[in-house]
Amino acid sequence: MRRLFPLVVSLALFAFPALAAKKAYQDFVVGNAADVVTSTTPGTVLMGGGTDVDAAFQWMIGKSGGGDFLVIRATGTDAYNPYIYGLGTVDSVETIITVTRDASFDPFVTDKIRNAEALWIAGGDQSDYVNFWKNTPVEDAINYVANVKQIPVGGTSAGLAVLGQFMYSAQTGSVTSSQALADPFHRYITLDRDFLSIAHMSGVITDSHFVTRDRMGRFVAFIGRLIKDGWATQVHGIAIDEQTAMLVNPDGSATRVGNGAVYFVTSNGPPQVCLSRTPLTYRNLPVYKVSGTATFNIATWTGSGGLAYTVTAEAGALSSSNGSIY
Repeated sequence: MRRLFPLVVSLALFAFPALAAKKAYQDFVVGNAADVVTSTTPGTVLMGGGTDVDAAFQWMIGKSGGGDFLVIRATGTDAYNPYIYGLGTVDSVETIITVTRDASFDPFVTDKIRNAEALWIAGGDQSDYVNFWKNTPVEDAINYVANVKQIPVGGTSAGLAVLGQFMYSAQTGSVTSSQALADPFHRYITLDRDFLSIAHMSGVITDSHFVTRDRMGRFVAFIGRLIKDGWATQVHGIAIDEQTAMLVNPDGSATRVGNGAVYFVTSNGPPQVCLSRTPLTYRNLPVYKVSGTATFNIATWTGSGGLAYTVTAEAGALSSSNGSIY
């Protein structure tokens, strides 16, 4: 037995790195795996999570010129591949799952992004996207296709969260409206900025699953914090219901598709009271609700056919000039 023991130890030492090694990404493709080049038209899809909106992906497919449609995410599956492939004519649909930050430095991953004719950022956990992609070649590649190559780009839920200049990064957990209104410096409120550069999204923060998860209160707190912390003197917020998307054209004009509404919220100077462990007071933030056939222009921050009202947080209690915060 003593003769065998060193051999067993040696084999274990050689085997362990192979077992422990974990590929930095996973890749799945349907259609033509080779690259194709098509003529593209820019545009942005802002989607609020929940069931995906077919019309939004069909809009992106049209703008892709039938090229290669890429989905990127940090968790989940390749379920988008057959779904998107069945919605229109594309050369391929490919999903890359970045399992670790190392994937963001792999030329295979960044080349796939740069060669795409449409790019979709799936839902999941936006803290993964900040931790894995920010300040890496993946960030550069996304900004390249959005601004230089000018392909259609979009995201839902966590993917929506990272499209604005300002982000709720959820690094320590997901905050509720009641927690955020009671303490705008709650430990679950982690904010970030200057990740992706998407047309007309400068000065913007987003949120999703809006009415379903009752997020107006936390959204008001996010906006108040951004002003209080000195990150901006004015903040625009775009909050979107589940099963709903805004299709944003290059000139900023946007139309709503899906079943819910979209809420455009604007800061109103600095909050009256925004202190740690103190209920928030922030009065009369303008809200513009887009539903039905109403439209909005993100570049001019003006709407047509929607509902205008204000929301107020008073000592942590939320109210509305409209009688309903939604």
